[in-house]
Parts: sequence; structure tokens; C-alpha cells
Amino acid sequence: MTDYVAIPGPLGAMLVAADERALLGVWFEGQKYHPDPAGWTHRPDNPLLARAAEQLRGYFEDQGRAGFDLPLARRGTAFQQAVWAELRRIPAGETWTYGTLAARLGRPAAVRAVGAAVGRNPWSLLVPCHRVVGANGSLTGYAGGVGRKAWLLDWESGREPEAYSPAAQALAGTAR
Repeated sequence: MTDYVAIPGPLGAMLVAADERALLGVWFEGQKYHPDPAGWTHRPDNPLLARAAEQLRGYFEDQGRAGFDLPLARRGTAFQQAVWAELRRIPAGETWTYGTLAARLGRPAAVRAVGAAVGRNPWSLLVPCHRVVGANGSLTGYAGGVGRKAWLLDWESGREPEAYSPAAQALAGTAR
């Protein structure tokens, strides 16, 4: 059984899903790979979802420095899991390149595979894929949209991010 809750935030609503043991995913409204919650149960009283909501609110109140302490479901291939584990090692306020991730995994030639695994990360913010940038530092490939990625990186670095507007992001062609 999958329970879910929608949590409002400065970057739009986030859909958070869990079973009885772990979080299944956290997605920004309208992001790539956003699931359809039809058939799921809206359960804001689920203790795990309540903890997730509290920690997500804390993230947006503390410029992302608090981190997350939530159980994540075992999902994906062994390679994806390795990439996602490495993503959790990127400190708030820092960025790594896809090449850096590939090298840290002992697979320096697997940059494209690392990029694909980063893109399929089901736990936005909790597994900070927004901290990965292109080889030249460009803001590339974020399932939540490049506008959100820029906002999050500014927020975590202590810079005041520009106001976020999903409509403006869609018009700019950066929504994914």
C-alpha cells in the first residue's frame, strides 16, 4: 500500500510517497517522472510522511543545511543505488560534475550512465541530484527543471535565490 501527501513549498508542491517502512519518492509537481497517485491513499497522518514533511519544511527554513534523516526504499539497479548513495555525499552548497561522480564510483568512462542514473533519482532534495552540474559548471539535466535547480543551489549556498515561478520556467523552456 502506498500512502502520499502533498507538501507546499517555495518551488511548488511536492508529492511524497511512502509504504509502511520507507519513502518511495519525493517529486516536485510537474517534474519529469512524476507519478500518478491514483490508487494511492492520501494519509497526512502517516508518521513517516509527517516526518518527511517536517524535514522538508526545515530544509526550506534553514537554507538546506539541515540534511535529511529518513528511510528510503530500496529501489533501482545496483548501479543506480551506487550513484544515489554517492549523491548523498555531496555537501550542501557544493556541486560536483557528472565526471566527478563517475570517477568516485571507479567508473570514469561511465559519465552518461551516471547522468541517466542521476536523472532517475526518485527522491528530489533528499538525494541531492540538483548538486550535479556539467563539466563546465553549467546547470544541466534536472528532472525538476533548471529553474528549480538554480534556486536550490543559490539557497544552499546562502545566496538569496530569485523568486521561483513554474509558469516562467515553462515559458523559458526549462521545465522537464
